[in-house]
Amino acid sequence: MNKRDGKTVVADATEVTSAGIPAALFQHTVNQADIAISITDTQGNILYVNPAFTRVTGYGAEEAIGRNESMLSDKITPPALYQSLWQKITSGESWSGRLINRRRDSSRYLAEVNISPVVNAAGEVHNYLGMHRDVTAMHRLECQVKNQKTLLESVIDAAPVVIALLDVDDRVVLDNHEYKKLQADLDMAEPAPMLMSAIRADLEVEAVAGRRSSGYEFIDLEVRIDPPGGKPPRWFSCSGSRVREDDGEADAFFAGGGRDYLLLVAMEITRLRTQQERVRFADLQAAMAEEDRASALRESLSAATFRLEGPVNMMASVVGMLARRSGETDPMVLALSDAIGVGQQALTELRAMIPAETREPDGSANVNELLRDALDLATGRLLAAGVRVTWKPQAMLPALHGQPNKLRSLFKALVDNAIEAMSGRGWRERELSVITRARLGSVEVVIEDSGPGIPSALQLKVFEPFYSTKRRHLGTGLAAAQQVAADHGGTIEIDPVKAAGCRLRVVLPVKRRP
Repeated sequence: MNKRDGKTVVADATEVTSAGIPAALFQHTVNQADIAISITDTQGNILYVNPAFTRVTGYGAEEAIGRNESMLSDKITPPALYQSLWQKITSGESWSGRLINRRRDSSRYLAEVNISPVVNAAGEVHNYLGMHRDVTAMHRLECQVKNQKTLLESVIDAAPVVIALLDVDDRVVLDNHEYKKLQADLDMAEPAPMLMSAIRADLEVEAVAGRRSSGYEFIDLEVRIDPPGGKPPRWFSCSGSRVREDDGEADAFFAGGGRDYLLLVAMEITRLRTQQERVRFADLQAAMAEEDRASALRESLSAATFRLEGPVNMMASVVGMLARRSGETDPMVLALSDAIGVGQQALTELRAMIPAETREPDGSANVNELLRDALDLATGRLLAAGVRVTWKPQAMLPALHGQPNKLRSLFKALVDNAIEAMSGRGWRERELSVITRARLGSVEVVIEDSGPGIPSALQLKVFEPFYSTKRRHLGTGLAAAQQVAADHGGTIEIDPVKAAGCRLRVVLPVKRRP
């Protein structure tokens, strides 16, 4: 048999093939081939089978030769498939596909078949060359893989947790329904990179503290997300494990290789954390109320001391001048000296009465959480003043290293100042906007109100100690808030181009400078 124009041509036994191989050697080779081979006439009657045909079908050569190839056919195979097969091979084209065949013992098997027309020297179809192999086991394995894949996908989609498979660049290559729901809730294309950014920051902090080694795997790391539109925060407990995929390319068969993925599993714990938050907030309210009382007393005593120091110092200067003129034994000088002594003693006692500020250790601070606390603490005042709040947090911010209570007091002071600015009589526009966003190496907070604003001439003065735009009020004003920001390496500034109202911008570095 030779190949001409893609078709098989019959050769005599005395001929040699186009490659110079004797026909007898070629036939001997076919007899030893491991694939079932049969040659039929144009009606499908078998003229030749090789030993592999017997091994696959169970029919020996003496049983098969003379019978029609249809003896292998099984009725399960659709008739239309056979019609297509015959239509193609009778037109001189090869056909390949899968058929259900029946062995001599009536057992069925799935055959992968290739049938080619065999033409004579004149180019006429003379015979058909059929080759097939039993692929039942391969088909069973393919079905198992497909079924396992379908089962795994069903289990993953039905799981009540967020699941995403990420490549080394945090690109999502596989996800489930809960992940898609999170995408819709957060209105973002891919929440996974945002989650991983927060997780890596947490791993870095814990690695520095020696509590956890920074690696590719982690378990039960808590992440907070603040959805847009003023929706309540959500919490997730995140775990990650390394997944290795072998390289399926041919050149990696011996060399090996593959790709690493991260299986991210995030279980929502919002309900549990909400309950914990209620308890925490009740404790926070009590602590902040106590801190407010101490702060008010601290402000009042500091302001009184500040105001008294001026007259006492002035009187001391006058007494010094009188003593130089009249002598230190002058009755007036002695009387005034006694009065100054009493005043200085009173100042000393006042300073001793000023409550000391509580020392707070540094820790990790979530700015969204602190601002949310400040707004929740001010809910009563906001409702009483009829202030409409617009809360626009970035869904996730990098954690700050600092003093959470001090920072919370900073934001509460700014919110309280905004409420008071809009509480004047006849002031109708009462809107408060709070925005957070991450910047390179820092977090920015913008607090904007629709109040009367601060005149440009006073925009620096309001940060001076004991200055206030409110009548009959002596306090630290914005100076204390600015001091907290400065202690954390940050700044507070008033937007000078704001046409109406007041816009305060707070910028705090993520890593606190010493």
